[in-house]
Amino acid sequence: MPNLSLENALRRQGKEWIAGIDEAGRGPLAGPVSAAAVILPKRFSCRGLDDSKKLTKLQREDFYLRLTEDPKVVWAVAIAEVHEIESLNILRATHLAMRRAVEGLKIAPHHCLIDGLPVRDFSHPHDGIVKGDSHSLSIAAASVIAKVTRDRMMKTLHDQFPHYGFAQHQGYGTRQHLEALRLHGPCSHHRRTFQPVAQLNLFLDGC
Repeated sequence: MPNLSLENALRRQGKEWIAGIDEAGRGPLAGPVSAAAVILPKRFSCRGLDDSKKLTKLQREDFYLRLTEDPKVVWAVAIAEVHEIESLNILRATHLAMRRAVEGLKIAPHHCLIDGLPVRDFSHPHDGIVKGDSHSLSIAAASVIAKVTRDRMMKTLHDQFPHYGFAQHQGYGTRQHLEALRLHGPCSHHRRTFQPVAQLNLFLDGC
């Protein structure tokens, strides 16, 4: 289970405010990519909090409320839109969302822990932690906030474009989604540079 070992090691170096950062939505064929930054208080405890991928939807929603309603937890979430993903590529757009999330914190962190590899030219000192959401509690918290935020956005898109089933697959390339693309073509929220959307060479007749 993730814990505060990495955060506490940095605090012993005199770095008081440590932000965990994670993203959601790099792989889907549609929708934005989201990123969250979270600073947890010292000796923070939230039993069962884990990498969002290991939690059920109900568990994620519960932890999201517990984290975002706790006045001692400092957090921010940001997105990169589809047009930014298309123009920058998904990796750079993800890093843009991460920078926006950190800039949205009401406290500037002394150091960041980012899930995955280090980010080139990042705005704050940081470490990349491979599988960080399984090791760092603040990264796990960020993974939950990023995931729930994006899922809620995809539910809103589902209400606008119900024939794609965004509420069920959140834009990932499931059989249901691919069949809807074949029938209706992509809408303005699809990532047209992503395969198989690009390969299908469809038009905007689904909007």
